Amino acid sequence: MHEVKLSDGIVTLSPLRPDDVEPHLAGEDELLVRWLSGGPSTREGAEAYFRHCREQWDTAGPLRAFGIRVGADEVLAGTIDLRFAGAGLEPGQVNVAYGLYPPWRGRGLATRAVLLAFPYVASEGGAEAVIKVEPGNPASAAVAQRAGFTPGGSAYDKDGTLYDRYVRTCTRPPGD
Repeated sequence: MHEVKLSDGIVTLSPLRPDDVEPHLAGEDELLVRWLSGGPSTREGAEAYFRHCREQWDTAGPLRAFGIRVGADEVLAGTIDLRFAGAGLEPGQVNVAYGLYPPWRGRGLATRAVLLAFPYVASEGGAEAVIKVEPGNPASAAVAQRAGFTPGGSAYDKDGTLYDRYVRTCTRPPGD
């Protein structure tokens, strides 16, 4: 795998790595568990997931998990996952899921991360990006809307959870 690094000078996205486990565990709170992971992480579970993420990068699998990093020292502030295949996705659709640790919320960093990821999605063949948001999570819906996504209806996941879908057509960057 070649190392992917995307930056706007404030936020940097780079693949999750083993040394991100500790800051992830320290940063996880009730909101991340509720809206993103569905259950509190254990060290073993986080280590296994981060290994899986690395394997997905190494094999060009359908999951591309980035750390959202801030500042010159690239402190881990959260994560953004891109899924190029999965339940509820049509061919060419890419699911975008993001979460920030509490000290980093409310600063526009999630919106920056989504905007940074968007050209990458297009360059990897994504035709449409999809963000699924539970109706009770207005902060996530606001990120989607600030990043130029438009409402795309509602749908139930296989577990029966209702999501509002936000969509944005992907276009390849010039010269790609």
